[in-house]
Amino acid sequence: MADEVILLDFWPSMFGMRTKIALAEKGVEYEYKETDPWVKTPLLIEMNPIHKKIPVLIHKGKPICESLIQLEYIDEVWSDAYPILPSDPYQKAQARFWADFIDKKFYDPSWKVWGTKGEAQVAAKKELLEHFKTLETELGDKPYYGGEIFGFVDIALMGFYSWFKTMEKFGEFSIESEFPKLIQWTKRCLERESVVKALADSDKIIEYACVFRKKFGAE
Repeated sequence: MADEVILLDFWPSMFGMRTKIALAEKGVEYEYKETDPWVKTPLLIEMNPIHKKIPVLIHKGKPICESLIQLEYIDEVWSDAYPILPSDPYQKAQARFWADFIDKKFYDPSWKVWGTKGEAQVAAKKELLEHFKTLETELGDKPYYGGEIFGFVDIALMGFYSWFKTMEKFGEFSIESEFPKLIQWTKRCLERESVVKALADSDKIIEYACVFRKKFGAE
């Protein structure tokens, strides 16, 4: 099929969940290929020879790598469907800024909270809570990060939602208690079918994290 869409992904990946949400919002049908990132399959190496990471979106036989780039690609290619990025240049720049913040600032402490122990975990928890606060402040009283419409930044952060419970368990804190506006935002996002279908089960994520805690020596 000349127009086929394939997604190489791994079920716990917060980045892959983003791409699945975007594809669902656009109503794009695709073939899902479960790809364990720790097992470098020939197809993964062929489609992402630089980083050899998932998710990889393959459209018309051509790969698109990195989840935020995939969101923009999906928005541009299927532009007649639900808009993911705002059309206003300034608003678009702001959306890109906050999505980049999530990747560069939020991701690292989020995994260290469940994947490390001792001083490293304590420091990661402190940093993570600061970033949660920053993200809640940016949200303010808006329904979504872009205002009235669910979009780019919402998808970027909701990709992490399935991991929130894991962060809380091993970090020993409550997102709802400390960041109530953020939790209200997640509830609005969870009203969308695209989000619910894309997210992995939070309890299974905890089980998955426990395996890696042992592997990382964090037990």
